[in-house]
Amino acid sequence: MTWASSKVGKRITQTGTFLRRELWVWPIFAVLLLAVVGVSVQQAIRSTIKQNLGSGLQTLLSIEVAMLEAWFRVQESNAESKANDKRVRELVESMLAGDAVANSGTTPVTDIQLSLAEWNQELQRELSPLMGSHDYEGFHVIDKSDRILGSSYPAVVGRTGVPEYEAFLTRVFDGETVVCPPFPSVVMMEDAAGKLRAGLPTMYVAAPIRDSDFQVIAALALQIRPEREFTRILQLGQFGSSGETYAFDSTGMMVSNSRFDEDLILLGIIPDHEHSKSILGVHIRDPQQDLTQGFRPSMRRSAMPLTRMAQDAIAGNSNMDLDGYRDYRGVPVVGAWNWLSDYQMGVATEVDMAQAFRPLTILNWAFGILYGLLAMSSLGIFVFSLLLARSKREAQKAEIEAQQLGQYTLSEKLGSGGMGSVYIGHHAMLRRPTAIKLLDVEKMNDLAVERFEREVQITCQLNHPNTIAIYDYGRTPEGVFYYAMEYLDGLDLQTLVDDHGPLPEARVIHILLQICGSLFEAHTRELVHRDIKPANIMLNRRGGVPDVVKVLDFGLVKDRDPTKAAESGDRGLVGTPLYMSPEAIQSPLSVDARSDLYAVGAVGYFLLTGEPVFAAKSMSELIRMQVDEQPRPPSTRTQQPISD
Repeated sequence: MTWASSKVGKRITQTGTFLRRELWVWPIFAVLLLAVVGVSVQQAIRSTIKQNLGSGLQTLLSIEVAMLEAWFRVQESNAESKANDKRVRELVESMLAGDAVANSGTTPVTDIQLSLAEWNQELQRELSPLMGSHDYEGFHVIDKSDRILGSSYPAVVGRTGVPEYEAFLTRVFDGETVVCPPFPSVVMMEDAAGKLRAGLPTMYVAAPIRDSDFQVIAALALQIRPEREFTRILQLGQFGSSGETYAFDSTGMMVSNSRFDEDLILLGIIPDHEHSKSILGVHIRDPQQDLTQGFRPSMRRSAMPLTRMAQDAIAGNSNMDLDGYRDYRGVPVVGAWNWLSDYQMGVATEVDMAQAFRPLTILNWAFGILYGLLAMSSLGIFVFSLLLARSKREAQKAEIEAQQLGQYTLSEKLGSGGMGSVYIGHHAMLRRPTAIKLLDVEKMNDLAVERFEREVQITCQLNHPNTIAIYDYGRTPEGVFYYAMEYLDGLDLQTLVDDHGPLPEARVIHILLQICGSLFEAHTRELVHRDIKPANIMLNRRGGVPDVVKVLDFGLVKDRDPTKAAESGDRGLVGTPLYMSPEAIQSPLSVDARSDLYAVGAVGYFLLTGEPVFAAKSMSELIRMQVDEQPRPPSTRTQQPISD
């Protein structure tokens, strides 16, 4: 196994251990996973809904347009049939001839008027069967000078240049048969209450009347009430609670009825009259905000821009918008539209976005509730974990304060270090004094526990008399990690020199030989201590023999085998800078036994002089001196003689 694969395996193991211990992390993972899945599902569902919605809108619009065009063709066929009828052509030619005679002044006007009235009645009788069977409201016969020669409305006979008729008459005199969009009527018509008035919605189908030379001599216009068949066809496009299909002309005026007439009255879009209708009463304009939500515009409706749909359609486009736009009420809608250039009108099918995407809204609510529940669960488990951890720490502290640790009774605290504290303890059976090292409760984490265990495991492998002996290792039910080692009643070299000054060279040699003996065993096992310093070396009395050295603290030991070295988890600067070798500062991963020997030399320097090798005012200066400067000879830093 390579060093890299060992490192990866160790990280996986650490991750697995973390996940097993930190249960509160799982709900967070679940929330994140659900969020990712939820976003993907929502996007997929939204895409599917948009595709189905677009297909449905386009299909409905196509059906509505096809029905309208079929109805238009029927109207055109009816008008063409009658305009080409022999008797109708004869009557129109007679009316034109009589009108010409009247204008010449050769015949009394009264006689001509009587003849024209008779021909008009004859024409009305000729057209009555068609008008009755197809529900036409009336008719006009108009010559090429835009003069009404005959009509079912006698009051308008003889009238010339009606502006409302010019748009479709121009095309008719060019030989086309035309169905015009609805517009306000010029003639008096009965409203829903039976009262005669002008301005009611009307539309015409008009066909050219030709003479024997196939020249257009007049136009036959059949009057249609759009609220009957025309609007009814469009009202078939209503679906759901908000879907509707309507028509509009080139000015953006609605020329069919909206399904929201009552709402439009309440919103002030159409006047509050008994027979108010949206047909010819609503401009397809964007109020910029949703009127149904209480918004009231600050501009007149005539100053508002046309809706995005109306602008695009009037420009001659047939299109669809599934991302949403505002309709004439300001409500966000989706829609499809066609512009019928032959009839100079557009047809749109629209539905409120709220209805169109309601399944997605429900799904969003469902995911939101799930996110909320999982977030609350995560928070609850996290709080519970914190309380449990606090309770566990308190139990661990209580256990230590109770001076009882498994089989060991604690008495006096000897000191504390970077990882934990050391107490004097007595085994329940053996009764001998023992040093008990406890992992600090406040610093307990995976890395600290791993180092603590590693220190015990490595030190247990060493049995040199100058290496501290390990008796026991364990963890209490409350989770306090500890190990028991031989009790040392001496003092460390740092304290010795601080209290009594430099040592004579013979004693220094005696101490250094013992340190080297302990390290020799470690080095032969491919282990590097990495933290040799005066504070980690104890002088003791054993069996009446003074100055017996014990090397302590193998917590930072490094295995020189590269396949095992990564297990220490140390990647940066490790050790005490005052006693570190230059390579331990420059390349921590490359240190070997020689770095320990450098540290032993630095300890000897300290024992002889009472001072470390380098004296610096800051850590950065100390590290620079360790790497770049030569140490001063010990003899120049002490008053006692030192042999070469």
